[in-house]
Amino acid sequence: MISTRLYPVPSLTVSLRQARLRSPPINFQRFRLRPISICCAISHGVDKGEHEKGMTYKGAGVDIDAGTELVRRIAKMAPGIGGFGGHFPFGDSYLVAGTDGVGTKLKLAFETGIHDTIGIDLVAMSVNDIVTSGAKPLFFLDYYATSKLDVDLAEKVIKGIVDGCKQSDCVLLGGETAEMPGFYAKGEYDLSGFAVGAVKKDELIDGKNIVAGDMLIGLPSSGVHSNGFSLVRRVLESSGLSLSDNLPSNSGKPITIGEALMAPTVIYVKQVLDIISKGGVKGIAHITGGGFTDNIPRVFPDGLGAKIFTGSWEVLPVFHWLQQAGGIEDAEMRRTFNMGIGMVLVVTKDAADRILADFSVAAYHIGEVVHEEGVIFS
Repeated sequence: MISTRLYPVPSLTVSLRQARLRSPPINFQRFRLRPISICCAISHGVDKGEHEKGMTYKGAGVDIDAGTELVRRIAKMAPGIGGFGGHFPFGDSYLVAGTDGVGTKLKLAFETGIHDTIGIDLVAMSVNDIVTSGAKPLFFLDYYATSKLDVDLAEKVIKGIVDGCKQSDCVLLGGETAEMPGFYAKGEYDLSGFAVGAVKKDELIDGKNIVAGDMLIGLPSSGVHSNGFSLVRRVLESSGLSLSDNLPSNSGKPITIGEALMAPTVIYVKQVLDIISKGGVKGIAHITGGGFTDNIPRVFPDGLGAKIFTGSWEVLPVFHWLQQAGGIEDAEMRRTFNMGIGMVLVVTKDAADRILADFSVAAYHIGEVVHEEGVIFS
């Protein structure tokens, strides 16, 4: 059974087609030159040799380079793709669209029984992408698939989606509920989300005016957010700990590993749009799969790169635990996880001074733009 959910909204009329089932193991946003939203089922068991050498995302079953190659090939068939969101000219504005899922974080939702915030993650992954263009989210659509519909469980998930839409000041316009017997394990489901926003053409944030010397401002994350969970689950499996054990090396209030990992993704929409409104923002990168290494350079013109000041922000305890328990090298951590920074803004010096002087905004000066492509950590 497949049913379409439509919610009436004044002045908006939308016709939805029945969604085609997409294979859940790997999900790449196709309008990107680099795959950022990457999720993959991992094989059971941990190779001892892998742990001794240090765990990797690829070893956990996710090959970022293969995803990059796929998107490169798709770009040949659909020229013009490449940003965090797709731009569609509409009068004096651009409609900006994004789509994503929450990857194998769903596995932890099934294991912890925390279902009321996974919908926030779903909304966040799309609206955080489109706000990098300066677009205000207008509406959101969801896709919920399961083998046997559990109405109470689905209601919890949809409640999280509603909460996420409220946080991003957009409308939950509709969605798709697909019941496919025998397709998913009992009690499990899959999610996809789709967001559309708008920005005036003369206010588009596209990175074209970025120059060496511009400053990088980082906005803190709440934790792992919604990427890297195939590696997270591999680390957890090898650590001998469970989701109900307290997170090691957490100096604050005791929190379980499950609670730390399931912390919902921060929705940056209102904060970022407020910063943009005050001027000086030239580029924005959403730090998801690919981490600092693959995401920050995507907003730069040719010939420019980023110098990151390591130690300039707080790396959350969950990342210290993951690195220590998995023996993960620094370079792998920086290419897989957000490391405590969920959004990076490229701004003028004046804008940076203003942002950092505003104590109502949690922000860090994490680096600068340099005349060297890629990302340098110092």
